[in-house]
Amino acid sequence: MLSKIFSSATFGIDAFIIEVETNCEKQIPAFTIVGLPDSAVKESRDRVTPAIRNSGYEFPLKKITVNLAPADIKKEGSSFDLPIAIGVLAASETVKEAKLNTTLILGELALDGTLRKIKGGLSIAVEAKQRGFQNLILPIDSVKEASIVDGLDVYGFENLKDVVAFLNDEKKFIPHKTNLDEIFSEINLYHLDFADVKGQENVKRALEIAASGGHNILMIGPPGSGKTMLAKRFPSILPPLTFDEALETTKVHSIAGILPKDKALITERPFRSPHHTVSDAALIGGGSYPKPGEVSYAHHGVLFLDELPEFKKNVLEVLRQPLEDSKVTISRSKMSLEFPANVTLVSAMNPCPCGFFTDPNKECTCNTGMIQKYMSKISGPLLDRIDIHIEVPAVKYKDLSSTESGEKSSEIRKRVVLARKKQNERFKSNKMIFNNADMGSKEVRKYCKLDEAGANLLKMAMTKLGLSARAYDRILKVSRTIADLENSENILPNHISEAIQYRSLDRELWNH
Repeated sequence: MLSKIFSSATFGIDAFIIEVETNCEKQIPAFTIVGLPDSAVKESRDRVTPAIRNSGYEFPLKKITVNLAPADIKKEGSSFDLPIAIGVLAASETVKEAKLNTTLILGELALDGTLRKIKGGLSIAVEAKQRGFQNLILPIDSVKEASIVDGLDVYGFENLKDVVAFLNDEKKFIPHKTNLDEIFSEINLYHLDFADVKGQENVKRALEIAASGGHNILMIGPPGSGKTMLAKRFPSILPPLTFDEALETTKVHSIAGILPKDKALITERPFRSPHHTVSDAALIGGGSYPKPGEVSYAHHGVLFLDELPEFKKNVLEVLRQPLEDSKVTISRSKMSLEFPANVTLVSAMNPCPCGFFTDPNKECTCNTGMIQKYMSKISGPLLDRIDIHIEVPAVKYKDLSSTESGEKSSEIRKRVVLARKKQNERFKSNKMIFNNADMGSKEVRKYCKLDEAGANLLKMAMTKLGLSARAYDRILKVSRTIADLENSENILPNHISEAIQYRSLDRELWNH
């Protein structure tokens, strides 16, 4: 007898439907899986057989052929265990066919018939709803993320027996529902706050500007000056995630299998801080069957690269595409995948190998050649994509010993949200631009016009401070954000003046 079960697989961060066709014939017993299965799928037969028997059902002693269609797409992972088991039971008439055409089924089976967590539940639920399925069956540990999709009955089961009981209408089960209002009531509950940081008011101001305009930022300062402490608090001043942003971010984490089982939706902006020994594939994504990397895990959040020059040069160079396009494209001979990577890059570095080149209190032991070699590890094209360079001085004793608390993150965030609203209004007709940092040269000419005083100031700065040509557009973009923070329609000379201060690495001090 022939049965057809609907299941799903993921490709990038999206899902597509897989038909699991099972045929039982009265021939010499055999169990074959076809349709481009990988080794994990081929091993399903060794899990499915004992799982069926240990759940109290008779495994048919027949020739069983399982076809995963479409047959030209590679199938991977263990989530086909449950649909294959149900297919075998349906083909042997143990499971009724009534609900099979309207139900999508996924799950990994243990040998005793219990179900284990799978990856990509949210993407699969979105696809199931779009394709008109009424029910989605998942392991109990994967049900939370999928149940946020409205208009689809999502059931979480602990074992194979319960799935069979549901499909045969032997027991009543209630679909899992997630209260989105309750989830979003917990948004922005950050444990780290800018109020904890002593001093460094100029750096906090630079981070506020970076958050307001979506600008990438590089902090340069001696060890112990608070660069990492500031970076870890940066997400707490970013605007809250919208539902669409939360959904897209959760999809990436779900596909990668790093979403906690008790979490239905990511409601705080991600903060990823890979070690400088990270490989390019781990940072960007890759593998024979491509998976997302750290830059995609930080989607709609912050990617923090500490000790920037210590990263391998090839690793830093592959960052250029996602920083420019807000996505990662991974090409293989048989496929090409895209992962979202809309991140704010926050990076930190010492000014020289010993760390004390700009410290007035400690003597630098590096010569000019060592400093130039150290700085040259960061290429010009990568610096092109970093709008703000800010020097972080060592913290003074009077700041450290002060008992006064700094401004809270919640207060800074209010100003950031207002500045972002102005940008949303400005770019509402352009779906490719969301904030000032995304502006191209056309938008810079349109929205960053200067009066005569501002133009003269910028011209003088370019000449006298030895600023590079690449600094020109960056200064204008940052000036636009500063003006937005001050609710000014026009870019004024004081906005230009402040933006010029945030181009430390373009000055002659670092280039000679």
